Amino acid sequence: MADHYEVLGVSRDATPEEIKKAYRRLARELHPDVNPGVEASERFKAVTHAYDVLSDPQQRRQYDLGGGQGGFNGQGFGGFGDIFETFFGAGQQTRGPRSRRERGQDALIRVEIGLEEVIFGTHRDIEVDTAVLCETCRGSCCQPGTSPVTCDICHGTGSIQRSVRSLLGNVMTSSPCGTCRGYGTIIATPCVTCQGQGRVRARRTVPVDVPAGVDTGVRLQMPGSGEAGPAGGPNGDLYLEIKVRNHEVFSRNGDDLLCTLEVAMTDAILGTTARVAALDGDVDVEVRPGLQSGEVITVKDRGVTRLRGTGRGDLKIGVQVVTPTKLSSKERQLIEQFAASKKAPAPELSHFQQGLFARLRDRFLG
Repeated sequence: MADHYEVLGVSRDATPEEIKKAYRRLARELHPDVNPGVEASERFKAVTHAYDVLSDPQQRRQYDLGGGQGGFNGQGFGGFGDIFETFFGAGQQTRGPRSRRERGQDALIRVEIGLEEVIFGTHRDIEVDTAVLCETCRGSCCQPGTSPVTCDICHGTGSIQRSVRSLLGNVMTSSPCGTCRGYGTIIATPCVTCQGQGRVRARRTVPVDVPAGVDTGVRLQMPGSGEAGPAGGPNGDLYLEIKVRNHEVFSRNGDDLLCTLEVAMTDAILGTTARVAALDGDVDVEVRPGLQSGEVITVKDRGVTRLRGTGRGDLKIGVQVVTPTKLSSKERQLIEQFAASKKAPAPELSHFQQGLFARLRDRFLG
């Protein structure tokens, strides 16, 4: 049991005000409304209990004298609990022999997919190098036709009892059997395939359906697809951590896809229809006459399928009007005639505006 003073992070001679101040600080940090994690919840309970004891003068006095909450339970008498655990085995005799079967370890694999695969999801066959059940012994750890034999030292209990002289007189101690290592049985003829482990290393294929809408950092849990446990124990879980590759044209903001469309100056003036090669097929985009750089054209329901929920995000296309840099003499003459007919005002200063890409970003996210 953790020391209440250590839980609150105060010294044993702390004043009531210092204890209250420490509790309030930790409570604000660990309260379930602020920190919903399981570990934080357990710490919050421990902090609250420690404060309940130390904030009450009588309980604190009893705690300081006995090192616990009183009662003959091995805690309220300081180190007596450790003494009893040493001499009497802390209940080891009632637990019986330990099992060879254990749960296998979890495994983590990183899977890289393309942005185009995120829209509708994808299927992958993942090669995993892991522990699998031994086909020869089927997890029994024994050579076929044989079985574990009872340990003749502990007689199947998994523990050895000894009489020890102490200040309290002769007491019985209990410790794991060194011959069978606490299992109570011995593998006399181990399986030659798995060397008595009940499992072997092998490469196997795991089919994975990656759902639509995943993003970099998302972890998918596949229960029972991890390593096989020793002696035929249950499999652990397999976790797949997703990484989405960057695309040379499209980027992502939540469930929306973003891209930039370069439009010739004449098309921006007169208007046109452009065919855009989206990730899931072509999209016809209407460029209205007079469209300005930095404006965004939104194509509904052509983004990423939502991971949680229904429907898809949008395809947002930022427009960049391209001004020609090289003109023939005839083209220049036509532009000059157009400029003269429009009688545009002379360039003048105005309020500072962000650059094109910053403005596109603001409109995309707005």
